[in-house]
Amino acid sequence: MEKLEYLSVIKSLQLKGMTPSEIHEYLVNTLGEDGPSYATVKRWVREFKLSRKSLEDDPRSEKPSTVTTPENVDLDLGMVMEDRRLSSCQIADRLGMSQEQSDNILRNKLGLSKVCAVPGTETHMVHLSSNNLEVFEADPENFLVRFVTMDESWVHHYQPETKH
Repeated sequence: MEKLEYLSVIKSLQLKGMTPSEIHEYLVNTLGEDGPSYATVKRWVREFKLSRKSLEDDPRSEKPSTVTTPENVDLDLGMVMEDRRLSSCQIADRLGMSQEQSDNILRNKLGLSKVCAVPGTETHMVHLSSNNLEVFEADPENFLVRFVTMDESWVHHYQPETKH
């Protein structure tokens, strides 16, 4: 069934006083897996209740998204590599984009995710401090450049493919 066809059924059943769950159940019984999801039915019932007349989607801007350009992806990557403690909100502010767009670039284009380090027991903290002291003594000039001083950092997320 085409989208316009099931939208006309949704509108018709909504005008008869059926609830979104009743409409969805009717469509599932009639169409099986080819029917719309409950969320879609609920959204369209709400639209029709708000006096929507058209079954067509509202026109969308033909303008393509210009935020995820290679230049912006490179700028995001450069900023994260320079300071891994930056939040996506800070990156978005500096690049003049929304936080959602910045998150999209960081997660989907660059494969980065935010991780938090949660300290464990006192013994664990002593062990970490000893390791950090060794790193500092080995190269004191570059210690602070390599050391993350906050509890969050951007890291590249990689999951190897599994053999089937």
